[in-house]
Amino acid sequence: MNLPIFDSHFHLDPRGKRKDAVYAFKKAGGTHLLLAHKPYNIPRNIDEHEKEYSITLKLAEEARETGVKVYVALGSHPAVFTELIKKGVSIEEAEQIMREGIDLAAKHIREGRACALGEVGRPHYEVSEKVWERSNAILLYSFEKAKELGCAVVVHTESATEKTFEDLANMADNAKIPREKVVKHFSPPILGKENFGIFPSILAGREAIAQALEVSDRFLMETDYMDDPNRPGAVLGPATVPKRTRYFYGIGKMKEETWIRIHIENPEKVFGIEIKDVEHRK
Repeated sequence: MNLPIFDSHFHLDPRGKRKDAVYAFKKAGGTHLLLAHKPYNIPRNIDEHEKEYSITLKLAEEARETGVKVYVALGSHPAVFTELIKKGVSIEEAEQIMREGIDLAAKHIREGRACALGEVGRPHYEVSEKVWERSNAILLYSFEKAKELGCAVVVHTESATEKTFEDLANMADNAKIPREKVVKHFSPPILGKENFGIFPSILAGREAIAQALEVSDRFLMETDYMDDPNRPGAVLGPATVPKRTRYFYGIGKMKEETWIRIHIENPEKVFGIEIKDVEHRK
């Protein structure tokens, strides 16, 4: 079936396959993707943040040469915060650097170069109580900024449990951002009341998608493809979302209306992008 296929979390790296990875996505049937910023280096000031974001924006432009529609999420990754502290930067200064990065990402969103803040969040590894507290403060600041912009925020956290979703929902309510505008990246197939209205972006492993389809069509599909030359194919390969979609459609586990919901209606609603009025939908 010739319908759009959207990968909701995809990375590119200047050392990696770059647009060749996007060609692999397209060859498998992929049509749209969200290119999420990742740290290539650890920025220490606003100019270094700009250099980092410029890399992602340049990779997005290059990827569009394939004919795939590429949207961009920019933000201060939580690993930057802990890496700055490891390098001897004070927690207070590191937090300020993170907030400046979020402000700069917001400027790019406001000016139309990106559509979402992300990935932002908190560490998925053990940190001190103070670092955890300030990581949550930075995350709340991201939510407040997304509320100002009216955009989605893509969140990186510890392995998600019902408690994680409840925390994010409470934070969204405090920031007055709609819960459905908070996208839990690398989500397990936790759907329904257990995710408290947060929008799950489910890693497209076969078992996870099978479980999700048994419950609901209120999710996005992602590979979290890293384009890391040291880890080829990590986390999942670039063709995975199209292949999984066609597989489940082929065996009757994903009906046409479910396909449309996951790959057109959900990303349009969450990210405020337009997918339906494109050539392959005519």
